Amino acid sequence: MLRYTLMRLGIFVGCFVVVWGLVYSEILPRGLGDSNLLWVLLLALVVSAPISFVVLRKERDRASEQVVAKVDRAKANLEANRTQEDEADDVARARSQGRAQAQGS
Repeated sequence: MLRYTLMRLGIFVGCFVVVWGLVYSEILPRGLGDSNLLWVLLLALVVSAPISFVVLRKERDRASEQVVAKVDRAKANLEANRTQEDEADDVARARSQGRAQAQGS
């Protein structure tokens, strides 16, 4: 997941540099007043999103598989813990019932 995030950030930074260069060379319009940096950031975000979507498809799928595997392991561990607790509870109840019957006789 970290690799995907870093690759996505790299694409965004690359787009930011390109957009900043185009705005600085006045090929693209500047923002109004002090909003130039915000304009460049938003434009870079809009440009980098579809590029990341297409270019990082395989990496995104790989990261998704890793997340699913971790969730499945966590579910299995929770189920194993719950089963152990149920078994311990059943043993404790059986002992309690056995003692109660022995005292009642």
